[in-house]
Amino acid sequence: MTEQQPYTVVRAFPGFDVRRYPDSVRVQVRVQGDVTRAVRHGVRPLLQYLRGHNSSATRFAQTAPVLHEVAGEATYLVSVVLPGRQDPHDVPSPLDDAVTVRAVPAFEAAALLFRGGWSTRRFVDRGLHLLGEVLAADLLPDGPVYYTRVDPKPAPGFLTRHEALVRVTSA
Repeated sequence: MTEQQPYTVVRAFPGFDVRRYPDSVRVQVRVQGDVTRAVRHGVRPLLQYLRGHNSSATRFAQTAPVLHEVAGEATYLVSVVLPGRQDPHDVPSPLDDAVTVRAVPAFEAAALLFRGGWSTRRFVDRGLHLLGEVLAADLLPDGPVYYTRVDPKPAPGFLTRHEALVRVTSA
């Protein structure tokens, strides 16, 4: 069974929620290309890490969602959150030089759930919509919009769940 990244809904708005995410540890990889290619190619080394391709051969449960954020011109940072409450100092080092481990302090983010297939246009549109809703609710975005693929297993496009998220500083 796939573990889901925990969060608490701080406040619900029509169409989106503000969530509080606890401290976490992410494994991540930088990938070149469009969003579809980036996520498809970024997940492979992350799954290898979770399956024990790390300095202590530790296996971790697969987690969802897969996060992806813009990291430059045609570059994405693809990440998964390690399950449970991991101490970042005790997490095994990746054996793949492309994979990094990063501690992420607790934060709040506005999240908009949407369904449908993968397309850069769909993601950008949903992200712009979320930013408009966040500003209309008198919240302050704190960084760029990023996205998640919520479903851990492939599903038909119309059933696939995604999220657009942006960190916020006031809720």
